[in-house]
Amino acid sequence: MRIGIAGRHGRMGQAVAEAVARTPGLVLAGGIDQQAGAADGVLADIAALAAVSDVVIDFTHASAIVTHARALAAARVPWVLGTTGADAAGNAAIAAAAGQTAIFEAANFSVGVNLLLGLAETLGRVLPADAYDAEILEMHHAGKRDAPSGTALALGHAVARGRGVPLTDVARTARVGQVGPRPAGEIGFACLRGGAVVGEHSVIFTAGTEQIILSHRAMDRSVFAEGALRAAQWLPGKPPGRYTMRDLLAV
Repeated sequence: MRIGIAGRHGRMGQAVAEAVARTPGLVLAGGIDQQAGAADGVLADIAALAAVSDVVIDFTHASAIVTHARALAAARVPWVLGTTGADAAGNAAIAAAAGQTAIFEAANFSVGVNLLLGLAETLGRVLPADAYDAEILEMHHAGKRDAPSGTALALGHAVARGRGVPLTDVARTARVGQVGPRPAGEIGFACLRGGAVVGEHSVIFTAGTEQIILSHRAMDRSVFAEGALRAAQWLPGKPPGRYTMRDLLAV
């Protein structure tokens, strides 16, 4: 299977390339990157990458989603999408592309994180929102540009889904100054940055009499690369549509 990597020289692109090299039956078809032409196998654009790939794994930037969606849909090439932060235009482009090719989307490709998402939704459903305050804490390396992380937002959506409300209605992504008492039902986020931390996420439910903490810590970026390759091997042959780790893991 020929694997193309969008974002070849990024942290995740490098980790995926290393994982491809040690996985029997997979070959690196090439990649694209802002550093076009700077290293082995870097192609001119997403259309060129689609032409030589059986699957494209994408860890780039939200600003590239529309272009990538259109090119991969036109080429009918399956797309493993790890890029987060899509805006309305990006989400519309993904939805349109899913009518022409199979798309696997994940904010985090770790099996453990995806099991954590299921637990977060379950606790969100079972624990009354007016009695249990929900907070999400995440920490990443100093170079991470977005906050909250895509995984933190996915955890927030899971809790909100369990509670039967849209996250946009209850999220608090920052507290500065005189913010007043915490409203019942709010889902708060706290973001830490420093050093070379790969990724740490906790979902904390706190009531007057107890506290429940669900946590996951990634020790090495290869855990995400291996999950992305698992998705890439699972996706070909699937009908056009949108798939997630829940489909792959059957949970």
